[in-house]
Amino acid sequence: MNSNLNIIFTAREVAIAAALEAGRLARSRFDTLGHYEEKDEHGDIVTEVDHLAEAIIMKKIQTVFPTHHIRSEEFGDNQVKNDWMWLIDPLDGTNNYAVGLPLFAISITLVYQLETVMAVIYEPMTDRLYVSTVNQGTSCNSQPITMSRAREFNRATVGWIQGHGVQNQARAVKLRQHIDVHTKRMMRLWAPTLQWCMLARGDLNGIILYDSEGLDLYSGLLMVQEAGGVIVDFEGNKFQGMNAEPYLIACAPKHVDYFVAMVREGLEEAHVHSALGNGNT
Repeated sequence: MNSNLNIIFTAREVAIAAALEAGRLARSRFDTLGHYEEKDEHGDIVTEVDHLAEAIIMKKIQTVFPTHHIRSEEFGDNQVKNDWMWLIDPLDGTNNYAVGLPLFAISITLVYQLETVMAVIYEPMTDRLYVSTVNQGTSCNSQPITMSRAREFNRATVGWIQGHGVQNQARAVKLRQHIDVHTKRMMRLWAPTLQWCMLARGDLNGIILYDSEGLDLYSGLLMVQEAGGVIVDFEGNKFQGMNAEPYLIACAPKHVDYFVAMVREGLEEAHVHSALGNGNT
């Protein structure tokens, strides 16, 4: 156990150094992009900065942990078999970055036997460094943050996150519309890690995630959990481990029933709409 803790604490320092260096690079190149490349038919893109930041992060990790498994956004999978796995999103919010919108972050996560144990998220433009370690809490710029300061609400402010492949899937559209109508504000930043950090520090009331795993997901989940939040699926069951097709609700413990009911109502409306569209009654 002690050896695992030593690995986690060393990995945390490596991740912090890597995120800060990659973040400085991203900040220095911000608003200077000449072009970018389309990655797929869903509008996802990649820039030179994605590749440069990724190279910085991977070099630092591989120098200290050459036998660890790594999955990174642009590089892919190093195919190394190990209980320790790194998940890297070198520029979460690339679409924002490419159009000069300063909403992006670097996300680095360490997973042990499919359980997230450490995460670092760095927001270069505001110089906010979020660090979370299993059973050690979450901090922003070395100051502990918790969801205990989460505001009470009559109508919630909610973050919506969906996978690139979801697009305008009818069920997702109806749920999204239901949430939009029944909340004070529904936010879609296209930089999910920033929404997770907002939730962890109590500036959002909840997040609804629709089929969006991604390499940035597990850093955000750990940030929220270690700040006192809970993660459940759409049925209200506690979420653990990893899932290639997650449908999740994240919020303060006292608000779980509220958000589960909201999602259930939205999905029921989507089902009724689908049945009527098919001519069923």
